[in-house]
Amino acid sequence: MTKYPTTKFLEELKQRYNDGDIDRRSFLRSVGMAGLSVGIVGLPGTSMAKDKVEEIKYHSWGGVVQEAMRRTGIAAFEDATGVKVVEGTFGLEEEVLAKARAGRPGDYNIVNSAGNAWYKRWMDAGFGVVLNEANIPNMNSLMPALMQPFWDITPEGLSALPFSYGNTGIAYNKKYISQEQALTQREGLLIDPKLEGKLSGHNDFQTRMWVAALQSGQNPNNIEDLDAVWAKIRENRSLVKKYWGSGAESIELLASGEVYASDIWSGRAASLIERDPNFGYVDYSKGYCWCSDLLVLKGSPVEVCEEFLNFILEKDVMIATAEAQLYPPSVDPTKIELTDKIRSLPNFDPTGTLDKFAFSDPFYWTKYEKDWKPKYARIEKGF
Repeated sequence: MTKYPTTKFLEELKQRYNDGDIDRRSFLRSVGMAGLSVGIVGLPGTSMAKDKVEEIKYHSWGGVVQEAMRRTGIAAFEDATGVKVVEGTFGLEEEVLAKARAGRPGDYNIVNSAGNAWYKRWMDAGFGVVLNEANIPNMNSLMPALMQPFWDITPEGLSALPFSYGNTGIAYNKKYISQEQALTQREGLLIDPKLEGKLSGHNDFQTRMWVAALQSGQNPNNIEDLDAVWAKIRENRSLVKKYWGSGAESIELLASGEVYASDIWSGRAASLIERDPNFGYVDYSKGYCWCSDLLVLKGSPVEVCEEFLNFILEKDVMIATAEAQLYPPSVDPTKIELTDKIRSLPNFDPTGTLDKFAFSDPFYWTKYEKDWKPKYARIEKGF
């Protein structure tokens, strides 16, 4: 059995870190060696949960995000608690939802999910739990602007907590498209006939419809002329070289010179520009903001999952992961001091309000998904 240190010891350790007596790496190593993660000291039922649970399953998009979480948070959580984190990856979240529906409760524990629309899909499918906020004190540092969309869906209690946020915008090659042109045209670039065969975009019905709504002068969260939207999607389809299905593919298409402009996730844009300053990034005329969240599913050992979430939401784990994945963390920047690297990321909001961004309405989009998604799939195939 793990021997747990005293609350006093861990509080003194944390105070030493806050005072600058020890660096972040030494702090996390000391916490792991102590056998208990910061912030969960004295929680009711914690040791009992560890005695009963040997492992939890965590699934995410993989790549640099999961590598950063493994290096900073997951490994230290395992050292601290003795609970093994079995990791898995996926390409499309709909595949995970389909497998969870076909499987048994507990096949999936924690999923790195793609924001509030997906949160509603999971909740509508009956996979929700109610997290005990008292067991996750680090959630107090999260931005209310990112928390509220989840509360709107499940006001009786949360099953997920936001982890990071970003935008979908447009990356462009400055050799062929000037900054002035990109700022003037924005989503209009994706239906510019002069760029035929040199365009790409996300092969996702909601993204394509969001962009087409803007191109046809409409509010993406209240589309009144569907025919105009489908017409713009067909126009875009006739000009693209190919649609991409992963963040890595979006970068490869642009970096290789196959395309000159494409939809892109802001973190991927930051990575691309970091590698090659010949690329630029602009938002749509009405920004498309989303967040990544950590979702606990029905049938999971909830107390241990709460412990995991609290550890991953520790300030220093969040900062290290954000710097690796190039998406701002969900912590409130008016409460938590963030690094210059994070503050320089595309779409970082120093106010923590996210007032300048637009989120998709999960009630609106899930209501029409069954009709719109198949329609888009036919157009994407050329029909």
